[in-house]
Amino acid sequence: MISINNLSVEFSAKSLFDNISYVINRKDRIALVGKNGAGKSTMLKIIAGLQNPTSGSVAVPQGTTIAYLPQHMTISDTATVIQEVRTAFSHIDRMHEEYDRINQRLLDSTDYDSPQYQELIDRLTSLSEQLAIAQSENADAEIEKTLIGLGFSRDDFERPTAEFSGGWRMRIELAKLLLRRPDVLLLDEPTNHLDIESIQWLENFLTSKANAVVLVSHDRAFIDNVTNRTIEISLGKIYDYSVNYSKYVQLRKERLEQQMRAFQNQQKQIQDTEDFIERFRYKATKSVQVQSRIKQLAKIERIEVDEVDTSHLNLRFPDAPRSGDYPVIADGVGKAYGDHQVFSDATFTIKRGEKVAFVGKNGEGKSTLVKCIMGEIPFEGTLKIGHNVKIGYFAQNQAQLLDGEITVFDTIDRVAVGDIRTKIRDILGAFMFGGEASDKKVKVLSGGEKTRLAMIRLLLEPVNLLILDEPTNHLDMATKDILKQAIRDFNGTVILVSHDREFLDGLVEKVYEFGGGKVRECLGGIYEFLEKKKIASLAELELSKSPTVKAEKPAPKSEPAKAAPQAAPASERETRRLSYAEQRERDKIIRRAEKKVQEAEAEISRIEAQIADIERQIAEGSSDPGIYQQHAAANKQLENAMSVWELASLDLDTLRADS
Repeated sequence: MISINNLSVEFSAKSLFDNISYVINRKDRIALVGKNGAGKSTMLKIIAGLQNPTSGSVAVPQGTTIAYLPQHMTISDTATVIQEVRTAFSHIDRMHEEYDRINQRLLDSTDYDSPQYQELIDRLTSLSEQLAIAQSENADAEIEKTLIGLGFSRDDFERPTAEFSGGWRMRIELAKLLLRRPDVLLLDEPTNHLDIESIQWLENFLTSKANAVVLVSHDRAFIDNVTNRTIEISLGKIYDYSVNYSKYVQLRKERLEQQMRAFQNQQKQIQDTEDFIERFRYKATKSVQVQSRIKQLAKIERIEVDEVDTSHLNLRFPDAPRSGDYPVIADGVGKAYGDHQVFSDATFTIKRGEKVAFVGKNGEGKSTLVKCIMGEIPFEGTLKIGHNVKIGYFAQNQAQLLDGEITVFDTIDRVAVGDIRTKIRDILGAFMFGGEASDKKVKVLSGGEKTRLAMIRLLLEPVNLLILDEPTNHLDMATKDILKQAIRDFNGTVILVSHDREFLDGLVEKVYEFGGGKVRECLGGIYEFLEKKKIASLAELELSKSPTVKAEKPAPKSEPAKAAPQAAPASERETRRLSYAEQRERDKIIRRAEKKVQEAEAEISRIEAQIADIERQIAEGSSDPGIYQQHAAANKQLENAMSVWELASLDLDTLRADS
């Protein structure tokens, strides 16, 4: 669909890409991977047409739509959330005009076997899918599902976009891109501003509804679940693997081992040749052989070894000073801003040495509770910090506290103690400050670089309670592995606020979920929490029923001793009869909802069979001039049926959760 041909890019005489070529096909879901600075974001900008290569070209078929979400963007809209998202459909008139033109060309054409004819069919199909959503009576439902999936509440829909932070504004832009259903979706770190539930929703959307996707992400679980192809950018070249990220890692290891063996063999060959030349350079009887070896040496195409893998570096933090047995004890802690209660009655105890995660949708109070623990803001209830607790706190604004006039190296040298001082340059290299970068002044660093530097500085201080708020947003996968292992080996207590499931997996043994104004404790790791969450609403309902039944029992204070046992069963029988009647009515409603889902599924199956039959006719060279209109109409019906099914399924899930 999109062809990248002999692409080269140079910056200041340094080659970023060297004559690379590949093709993006329909339904490809590609992960662009490589170390920071390899050119991943540059590649997306070139495909999007926002940057020109030094040489080579990007061939995009006429009519192909490309949507691009950068890491950072300046947004200046002044509408409400719902108004801004509805602009995703402002191109509908242009699509209608193009749809009519292509239909006319198909009617006029007789060259059914030509590539151009097939391209017109593909474009018409893509247009029909996009128009089906836009013209469907469920367009508003699609907007609502997308916004809610990305973490917005219905109350947010009419709020001005100017009231939202940069991260939420990026979600609005992402919603617009997803609703446009482009042929190619380019996403640069789309999960940085999303919580775990929104990431899972986006995964499902990209795998079930998106066309071609090319994404850059350091969230390993996300790209593993979404992508089916991995393109690695390394030393100006690309390595294309038709597998997801986890399988790519295995294949890459094998490739690097082969590459290293070839490199070592070549180095031995070069050394032997150079030794021969040096040994016989001044012997007249060997002059012909020497000249031959010199020419042979000049013709050797030197094998380059990929960048050194620093993930083996064992970064060990200083031993934590011993604290009390319970570093954090919260009892009835709550926080409100005016009439808005962020959370209330948070009661929990964190033991020494525990590693816990704070998770939940953005805005539910994770960072707010951290600020309460730090004593930065007032709160309700009691929050006790244990004996001899020394807190190391990493937040997004931590980078602003660095001294801009000193170098990267000096920033770390001033806090490092003991043997760790001898490894400062190794540590800086592992966190992408290798070579000359360690001598840069802090004031010239980018925001992401300052964040990484603040992270290193914090983690070298002798503390026994680490509180890390989204520590992985600006780290690549190798560096995250180093950080994860270091935290795992840390013998103090850790509180992690993060949406990175793979990072939290195997690292935390307890999860605190923030949502609905409450803080709930869940024992176990992050994936155990996500599994339990599926049945959480039913479990909470059962817990809420018990006190209700007890409250309805009559108090036997003034009753005779023999009367009490008789009264209680009667009351219980009445309660059971009432609950049974209510339950029967709920069961009827659920059965009706189940029937709607089944009917919707049957309709989808019927339309899919119809589409398959039409496509068979097209493949057999049908002469019916209206066959493509039938195909487009059937695809539109399928999209509508899918929307009906999704809404029916949502209703059923809600009823089951409430039953």
